[in-house]
Amino acid sequence: MDDLKTKEYNEIDIDDDGNYDEDEISIVSDVENERIDVYIAGKFTEMSRSSVQKLIVEGMVTVNNKSIKANYKLKKNDEINITIPEPEPLDIIAENIPIDIVYEDDDLAVINKPQGMVVHPAPGHYTKTLVNGLMYHLKNLSSINGVMRPGIVHRLDKNTSGMMLVAKNDKSHNFLAKCLKDHSINRIYYALVEGNIRDDNGVIDAPLGRSEKDRKKRTVTTKNSKNAITNYWVIQRYGKYTLLKLKLQTGRTHQIRVHMRYIGHPVVGDDIYGSKTNKFGLNGQLLHSKSVGFIHPSTGEYMEFDSELPEYFSEVLRKIRG
Repeated sequence: MDDLKTKEYNEIDIDDDGNYDEDEISIVSDVENERIDVYIAGKFTEMSRSSVQKLIVEGMVTVNNKSIKANYKLKKNDEINITIPEPEPLDIIAENIPIDIVYEDDDLAVINKPQGMVVHPAPGHYTKTLVNGLMYHLKNLSSINGVMRPGIVHRLDKNTSGMMLVAKNDKSHNFLAKCLKDHSINRIYYALVEGNIRDDNGVIDAPLGRSEKDRKKRTVTTKNSKNAITNYWVIQRYGKYTLLKLKLQTGRTHQIRVHMRYIGHPVVGDDIYGSKTNKFGLNGQLLHSKSVGFIHPSTGEYMEFDSELPEYFSEVLRKIRG
């Protein structure tokens, strides 16, 4: 099963609202008389045929809501459901990694995460993650999200930078997680996107789910999806580019990146959902969690923390200004 647990696990297991994505894939057969293990292994290249067979033996694969054997021959329009088990817990090592701790008290911390840093350990990323650093620098972390995600209330993609909330005890974690679910945490992002957006502001209301072609990706779909809403405001237009301020009403995995692609304005530097040409020599998307505002779990006080754009982001803005 190792191959099911290594590829891009850190990018897909938990959404920005702090909820685990359902590790369940639903597809409809488009073939006739093909073995199901062969079909699934061919459809999802990160799964080997032997790992698919193991899932079938363990009852993790059903066809039309019934258990089957690996030699089951598919019919067209068979409904296939695959449940992916959660990876085994890992031993996490505290590491003296530089962490930009913007604020800290007994209940929480606010972190400015750099681009390129994975949030928490997972197969393929055992060390040098944000959690490894937090375990070294902070005395206590909440345990609600399990041993692999201590303190992690919500996450940012590896190549998204900026402000994150970290809980230092379970009481604070519960409170902040509830605030995320009822949308009372104010999360503002800045993004440079391709193209000239004509409207000064807008709302993108488009449900997101896993791509059937590549389960590491998300796509706008009504099938096995979750609602996703993003608000945006134009800050500045630069001819072929637009600088946006964005606010999440929901926090699905890759939400801003997929929504911007959906409206035809992908985030600059996004090599998954955007252009494959890297005109500015970037290491990832120009998407920054600019600020986070929240009610403090103990004092009831509203607190807000803002951050500067990273230098590589500002450098691109200087270039396109001319």
